[in-house]
Amino acid sequence: MNQYQLPSQEKKPEYVRTNFDGIAKAYDRFNDWNSFFLHRIWKDWVVREAKKAVPSAKSALDLCCGTGDITLRLWKEPNLEQIVGLDFSEKMLAFAIHKVPRDNRARLIVGDAMDLSQFPTASFDIVTMGFGLRNVSDLKKCLLEIKRVLKKGGVFVNLDVGRVRPKFLKFFADFYFFKIVPIFGYLLYGRENEMFDYLPHSSKTYPDQETLAKILEELGFQEVRFQNFVFGNAVAHVAKN
Repeated sequence: MNQYQLPSQEKKPEYVRTNFDGIAKAYDRFNDWNSFFLHRIWKDWVVREAKKAVPSAKSALDLCCGTGDITLRLWKEPNLEQIVGLDFSEKMLAFAIHKVPRDNRARLIVGDAMDLSQFPTASFDIVTMGFGLRNVSDLKKCLLEIKRVLKKGGVFVNLDVGRVRPKFLKFFADFYFFKIVPIFGYLLYGRENEMFDYLPHSSKTYPDQETLAKILEELGFQEVRFQNFVFGNAVAHVAKN
């Protein structure tokens, strides 16, 4: 684990797509185990805050939707008439298909969060993203695409890893994240898989809470705020368009 090296930015998209395909069957249980089931509460918070920010919302896009956890929560909101879950891992979506009801309100599509050209400008009232932003190769490009497809007054809610606050807990959090979390993955998958090392190591190049909030503001998002979970191990950012 100590020798793990992150892929280059050029190789990152294909690396992430291929390796997420490889761990799809164990991903839900992995998330339950490594977060002690807390990720479910955090995802509830994401959808609740999105609806609170735009009470009249009719459309939502869930980027990097994976196996469909947040997409399903959006579907459970009766006032949302159009819900799209997008991910570039076909095997992740294969699990989402069995989770998200197939009706005229929701659809799941293969796509790239950095290229949303299939959607016209100002298409969605809500855009969500759960533990996906740190996997894109160009964070600002992705955020600008999100801003483009959001309607004026729409909201972006992003859930991902954060930096632990207070600092005296950082040693313990890092030990758990970098040493224990990959072991959960190995146990669930039945053998070592470097993707379970990638997931914690990818946090090293991902902006901390304050930096990401500043980036969102610099790109033109409004009313930017964030909510820490478990001392900042995870964090949700809320930003209006």
